[in-house]
Amino acid sequence: MSEPLVAGVELGGTKCVCILASGPDRVEEEVRLPTRGPEETLAAICAVLDRWDGFAGLGVASFGPVCVDRGSPDWGRIGAASPKLGWAGAGIGERLRGRYGVPVGFDTDVVGPALAEARWGAAAGLSDLAYVTVGTGVGAGLIARGRPVAGLTHSEFGHILPARAPGDDWAGACRYHGPCVEGLASGPAIAARAGRPADELPPDHPAWDIVAHALAQLAHALVMTGVPRRIVWGGGVMAQPHLLPRVRPLLARTLGGYLPLPELLDLDRYLQPAALGGRAGPLGAVALARDALMET
Repeated sequence: MSEPLVAGVELGGTKCVCILASGPDRVEEEVRLPTRGPEETLAAICAVLDRWDGFAGLGVASFGPVCVDRGSPDWGRIGAASPKLGWAGAGIGERLRGRYGVPVGFDTDVVGPALAEARWGAAAGLSDLAYVTVGTGVGAGLIARGRPVAGLTHSEFGHILPARAPGDDWAGACRYHGPCVEGLASGPAIAARAGRPADELPPDHPAWDIVAHALAQLAHALVMTGVPRRIVWGGGVMAQPHLLPRVRPLLARTLGGYLPLPELLDLDRYLQPAALGGRAGPLGAVALARDALMET
């Protein structure tokens, strides 16, 4: 029996992707839209979804912060600290659920890709993993026993304050926390420090040492949660092929031989680039829709 078709929406800071699919092997249609104000953007999304009438479930993988607590009246709403101008407080989940009357899965744009990479990508077959994106922002989605890890809210690992690299006292680029991981390693942080975008920096530029150090600190924190059996890395900054090989030895150094588990003795396998590339986000929304459908 074939899997039912579901609709997914990857809601990003600059663009959103609507997808009608059952998985990576069956994608019926994919539509890209610019992310503008909430009303204009949601109207454009609904115009696409209306045309796809008949899908069995709907998944939304959204930029954050968002409310993912299903017991909260704010479920499916963009948080007040959203860096996206005009989007704070925008209600998405309930609006779409009310319009289409199908099960709706709603989570972050890192949890969605984490589910997709676990199902079809670099962590296939693993029920416990982390997915880290390093791009315009830095975020990490944790999956344990096949389900997103959340409680009071979703994780915000991009905003942990890492131990600083020796000699580095740059103030950082995060407007909330200064030199948090996002404030040191995101695309805008790299550009602010180096004076040009990450994709224009040569591999031997000293800024990469600081970026790798911050990301190794993030990986260390993820390891110490005791959850991920693998950490998958995506996002535009991680497209630099020299970056992940810099992070691995720094993580080994911070671990210092603690937790001598087989998985952590092979960091080439433990820290892996995303296998789904730019499709991780849309397919993450599909995974959220499929999970919501299974839970009904």
